[in-house]
Amino acid sequence: MTSLNTQDLVVDIPERADGDALNLAVEPGQFWGVLGPNGAGKTTLLHTLAGLRRPRRGEVSLDSTPLRRLRRRSIARALAVVFQDRQDSLPATVLETALIGRHPYLAPWDLETAEDVDIARRALDRLELTGMENRLVNTLSGGERQRLALATALTQEPELWLADEPTNHLDLRHQVAVMAMLQEEAQSGRSVLCCLHDLNLAARWCSHLLLLYPDGRSCWGPSETMLVPGALEDLYGQPLTAAEVAGRRVFVPANGGGLK
Repeated sequence: MTSLNTQDLVVDIPERADGDALNLAVEPGQFWGVLGPNGAGKTTLLHTLAGLRRPRRGEVSLDSTPLRRLRRRSIARALAVVFQDRQDSLPATVLETALIGRHPYLAPWDLETAEDVDIARRALDRLELTGMENRLVNTLSGGERQRLALATALTQEPELWLADEPTNHLDLRHQVAVMAMLQEEAQSGRSVLCCLHDLNLAARWCSHLLLLYPDGRSCWGPSETMLVPGALEDLYGQPLTAAEVAGRRVFVPANGGGLK
């Protein structure tokens, strides 16, 4: 299985001074959540980790190989990216879209095999999209499109997941189902790193957390060491109240805070 490492990484956010350099090791079996307020750089970081943006400084590696030395096909076989938003510019069915996840394994002009189709159908079933295979993507709801994006990544069979707001547009039941699926992927020996806005989803499911502050500071580690009310209040600029519910710690906004 593949690990992702950063060496003195500083992401390139225009008109912002350098923040703290990141020296992360996202290991197989770990489920990382990235938390921070709007504009803290979560999406920029994820795109940099995927090799889609150049860092301002430092290096991103898969295992011990710098990302810049790997071919895109090799990277696509190792990691999958789930974007926060997407544009469906071409008419395609649900099954055709899921099969995009098999492209890193196909030679130019090759067609998908029966095995590829089976992999895609199993992914659709896991995301509760069975029966929609022949529907056009532009007829789907926002939540259905989000689940299709996750099914496409699952079809890719990545060793490392990078997901930007994977629960975006999802109802409560599907939020829980998706987070459980990502946890299962980590427990099977894969690596997962996702950007989240929901602090309580991160607290429930993630084994490790990276906190990105709007002034460029950052800190990271096992979740139990990161879920400190003072640090989280500083992160979001919002007073919080912590409570125990069914043996789990949850955080709710306290009085105060809000827009200025």
